[in-house]
Amino acid sequence: MKPHIRFLAGSASVAALFLSASLTSAQDDNLRPKPAAREYSPLMEGLSGQDSNDDQGSTTNLNPDTRPLTGVQNPTLGTPGIRHSYWLPGFQYADTVRSSALNQATSSGWNTTSLVAGNLSVLEAWSRAQLAVNYSGGASFSSDSAQGNSHFHQLGLVQTFDWGRWQVHFLDQFSYLPETQFGFGAGTALSIPGIGGPLAPPLPGLQGSYIPNQSIFTTFGPRYSNAFATQAAYTVSSRGSITAAGTYGILRFIEAGNIESNNADFSVGYNYVLTSADTLGVQYRFSGYRYIGNPQAIDDQVVQFMYGRKVTGRLALQLYGGPDATTFRVPVNNSTNRVSGSGGANLTYALNRGSMALTYDHGISGGSGVFAGANTNQLQFSLGRQLSREWTASLSLGYSRNGSVVSTPSSQAYNSWYVGGGLSRPFGRNANFTIAYAAQIQTSNQAVCAAGICSTNFTSQQITLGLQWRARPFVLR
Repeated sequence: MKPHIRFLAGSASVAALFLSASLTSAQDDNLRPKPAAREYSPLMEGLSGQDSNDDQGSTTNLNPDTRPLTGVQNPTLGTPGIRHSYWLPGFQYADTVRSSALNQATSSGWNTTSLVAGNLSVLEAWSRAQLAVNYSGGASFSSDSAQGNSHFHQLGLVQTFDWGRWQVHFLDQFSYLPETQFGFGAGTALSIPGIGGPLAPPLPGLQGSYIPNQSIFTTFGPRYSNAFATQAAYTVSSRGSITAAGTYGILRFIEAGNIESNNADFSVGYNYVLTSADTLGVQYRFSGYRYIGNPQAIDDQVVQFMYGRKVTGRLALQLYGGPDATTFRVPVNNSTNRVSGSGGANLTYALNRGSMALTYDHGISGGSGVFAGANTNQLQFSLGRQLSREWTASLSLGYSRNGSVVSTPSSQAYNSWYVGGGLSRPFGRNANFTIAYAAQIQTSNQAVCAAGICSTNFTSQQITLGLQWRARPFVLR
């Protein structure tokens, strides 16, 4: 079947699915009585009801974000109070038409991919602990012979314990995808695991420097990545606290021709509260990068000075920077040692009818499957805004520059951009329709060869129609 016919057929399937969801929801609301025994107060404080589709409700009555400044997670605007433990299953279908194959550096004609996924979110709260799980997984069916039929999975898990002075976190972030996670699903609900929306439990939110980097688009084939972190924070005084964390990450590829890596990190930091909104911190972090079948090994040590500002429901800001000392097992530029700088920023800001987020990181990374160690600059921006009661718009942008740690005038470097935007609309209480556009652009100072084609430029465009449906929450207690 030709790609455009497959896309039209898939689009018709999406339309039929969300029309069916709308009619079913309308019939449920108008014809079926709701027994009083099944009426619950909002599952989270600040939501107008347990089935609310209004994202604005998620920014009211928030509890302050108590995560330490020198920890492994990104700062947030706060979290809603939890009134019930619950779990939610869901379903997702998307049909995508793409301008080029995933494994080719130049356009090879339009192709289509259909994705069918199941979603699951779980939030379990006890008096001194909380478990949050978000999972999405399913199958993809493509007219691109290089990609073929495949499957994909994404998982985010956070287990927290709070014993007064002590806070302990266990976090895991996993993905198995047919392409890089950098910009995957931009503008659609495919980009994050779980059911999405205001009822979705909080994700791990690991900072980018703790996750195996994948910001080069022309790496080959499906890959899986996992980052596991353990963090402990101890309050030593009314203003001071100590944080210690360890993380371990892997990046593996199904096809040959890529560099697989392991990375381990250990960090310790001190946080000092200046005011109710402002915090200072200092952190030492050790990172070790090891490569499968490659003799290179990199040990990286940084000392970073940090500033954080949090205004619950309005602003979350983190700035950090400091010296970076790197040691190489195989000499780089006739030396086994190098001193440079590292730094970055994380910002989340609430708008009147939406929110924006910005992250930037500069330093040593694992190499994205292309290099045995890379000098990486990575910037990502996202914006969400409620256009009307029915329509919500989103915009996401990303840029990354990766160059080999073997820095010479002739060494290869990659510039990668993605841009994505989408419009979404709820249908009834439980369904959401999305239309999105995304583009991936990459340039290199040397030719990149993929599937027998060599080029210094790579561009891929895609249009996606999707439907996401979830059941009503199943209250555990």
